[in-house]
Amino acid sequence: MRGRAPNFVRRFAQDRTAATAAEFAMVLPLLILFIFGIIDVGRLMWEWNQAEKATQMGVRFAVVTNIVPTGLADYDFTTISGVLQGAPINATIFPGVSCTGTASSASCTCKASCTFPTTANATWFNNIVTRMSLIDSRITAPNVVVDYSPSGLGFAGNPYGADVAPIVTVRLRNMQFRPLLGRPFGGTINMAGFDASMTMEDGAGTVSN
Repeated sequence: MRGRAPNFVRRFAQDRTAATAAEFAMVLPLLILFIFGIIDVGRLMWEWNQAEKATQMGVRFAVVTNIVPTGLADYDFTTISGVLQGAPINATIFPGVSCTGTASSASCTCKASCTFPTTANATWFNNIVTRMSLIDSRITAPNVVVDYSPSGLGFAGNPYGADVAPIVTVRLRNMQFRPLLGRPFGGTINMAGFDASMTMEDGAGTVSN
């Protein structure tokens, strides 16, 4: 006849007093991941909205303040051979300019062959960046690109202001989101580029209402 197990062995095998704690310990890591995941989604949407709104505010500021390429504001396109007084400023005459910068400098590049000056004013460029950083403090000069593209508006020899009336596009690039779950490992998520466009208004001054 087979002997019975001692009483303390049977009691140990039937003991369920720590089952809840063990189950909780198994579920806890998944629960933490779930909670932090919800928080990260909320943070991502918040920072995404900040970047989008900052881009919109940046272009609004850019169209009513000084044009970053110095000299373009008062350049007379009638000095170009074959361009008559009152001629529309088309893409051939004004192919567009793209401006980038750092904290201390800025540069503008013509998108084709340009006869007008494209030297950039770093102060005017960084005024746009500063305006944007009021909405999203993560934004710095290397994150911003300001494009001036032909719109077909404006006319050569305008006596009341700039000959050009370009479409101004402010782009936000290289923005990253750092989730809480990725911080122990240094992980980041690249956010898609943001851009907003408006037609230039006066293109002069340093203040936007």
